[in-house]
Amino acid sequence: MSPQPAAGPAARQPRVVAIGGGHGLAATLRAVRTYTDQATAVVSVADDGGSSGRLRELLHIIPPGDLRKCLVALAEPGSPLALAFEHRFTEAELAGHSLGNLILAGLMEVARDPIDALDEACRLLGVRGRVLPATVEPVVLKADALGGPVAGQVAVMATNDIRSVSLLPADPKAPAQVLAALEEADQIVLGPGSLFTSVLAAIAVPEIREGVNRSDARTVYVCNLRPQVPETEAFDVAMHLGALAAHGVSVDVALCDTSTLPLGNPGVPVVDVDLARPSGLAHDPVKLASALADLLG
Repeated sequence: MSPQPAAGPAARQPRVVAIGGGHGLAATLRAVRTYTDQATAVVSVADDGGSSGRLRELLHIIPPGDLRKCLVALAEPGSPLALAFEHRFTEAELAGHSLGNLILAGLMEVARDPIDALDEACRLLGVRGRVLPATVEPVVLKADALGGPVAGQVAVMATNDIRSVSLLPADPKAPAQVLAALEEADQIVLGPGSLFTSVLAAIAVPEIREGVNRSDARTVYVCNLRPQVPETEAFDVAMHLGALAAHGVSVDVALCDTSTLPLGNPGVPVVDVDLARPSGLAHDPVKLASALADLLG
């Protein structure tokens, strides 16, 4: 019998950077973690509402809520600690706060560096990948809308006819770790999620936008399943892509499901596949993972 060839080194897993915020980015991360352990979440930190807004104002930290959602999405499914992170208190001074937000707030105060705090949270949760803020500077999201300027993420979410969004200050620095991840990425995924208040709120950090456009990675935009009223009321797929382009963001391909959202006339290649859960209300992580993995390389 001929000797068997020695086993070679394990194939390198694709490095995927996912950008956005809230439930949409968490949905992408649940999908991405099924085809790589090398995922980096780049999370908007413009939130000024709910528990995140309260902790941000009281403790002068970056808002933890969207960061928490991403940590849980990348943790092992069913992890007791991940489930506890999502537990929300209902009584007295703690009402409205999730345990995960409070733990992150404590880690940020002790570590003095938000990124060190998030890396420790990743270790605690057994996260496959990394969760990073779009910036560690305090920022305010502002919108130029048909009815006039609007400031604050919660206020922008309640606004229609938005022309553009930006941040105050206009040029917050992106962490070096985010820029390195973008430079090394094999795939960059934008969305899904609130177009103006999550996806573009993260991309509004100039160094992140420049890093996305400079990257050799294929950039995929995962479109929402339906318009978000009032933020993107009456939007089709092409209008989502048009908003990205108007903010200086170049994408290589859009991933959409036109059974739930009209296509319009997009100016970039489109992959139109079934992406929805049976309820039609959210992206199915298995379907999304298959579609995104097919777009690697």
